[in-house]
Amino acid sequence: MDLQQMRYVVAVAETASFTRAAQRCHVVQSALSHQVARLEKELGARLFERTSRRVRLTAAGEAFLPAARQSLEAAERARAEVAASTGEIRGTLTVGAIPTVAAVDLPAVLRDYRLRYPQVRISLRAGSSEQLIERVRDGHLDAAFLGVQPGFQPHGVHDRELARGQHVAVVAPDHPLATRHEIDLHHLADETFVDFADGSAARAQSDQAFTAAGLQREVAFEVSGVELMARMVRHGLGIALLPAAFAAELHGLRSVPVTKGPQRVERLVWSRFPLAPAASAFLTLLGIDTQPPTA
Repeated sequence: MDLQQMRYVVAVAETASFTRAAQRCHVVQSALSHQVARLEKELGARLFERTSRRVRLTAAGEAFLPAARQSLEAAERARAEVAASTGEIRGTLTVGAIPTVAAVDLPAVLRDYRLRYPQVRISLRAGSSEQLIERVRDGHLDAAFLGVQPGFQPHGVHDRELARGQHVAVVAPDHPLATRHEIDLHHLADETFVDFADGSAARAQSDQAFTAAGLQREVAFEVSGVELMARMVRHGLGIALLPAAFAAELHGLRSVPVTKGPQRVERLVWSRFPLAPAASAFLTLLGIDTQPPTA
């Protein structure tokens, strides 16, 4: 078997289609199908169940797929390491980020990175802090930007604090609180809130602040993204608590400082696996030295 055959199998598995897999791999479908059939013959097992309506992995295919992906990643890593030895950074960089990242201007950072290392394929994945930590831990992400409550320590990854700050109340321009210069949690307790899902790190920052103050609040609207949250606040359905640095970027809304309000720490986490040259270059661009100290 060769890497090209493995690449074809992965493409078919991910697209659930020989036609789409051939388009992704820039080959004619007959050639791709022939190579997959050759590999199945060599392995002595069918990797896919094919019908006129769908393509899906067999049990043998499910067993083969992780090893095929690992082999492709290892080959890509080897090419990247060789290129790095000659001063060229190439390969892939996959970064994760919460929607409200504010410690860095992430689009600007990724732009600068692309200009410096045009041979690297960059991917950005969004998610909650909990999801991102897990993806970094299992190697699906090289690094991720989190937003967590003070004292939170991610496990199984390397991490660095980037920034910390206070939340502000985000309200519609015509909301009664919009003209206030400052407010405390007691005055917010009777408001209706738009917030992230219960149990998430983004939600916990506000929940813990109210609990510590001996207060309860009503979160009537749970959302997964900041854009929907801002639209709901803009339409007067509720108010939100968001990091001050991020809230300043929301247009058409007012931010009111909150005394003894929620706090957030932004952290960068990266894999404990040996870093590929592309990932190491990204951390270096952020001013993070990943080299172990010398004795």
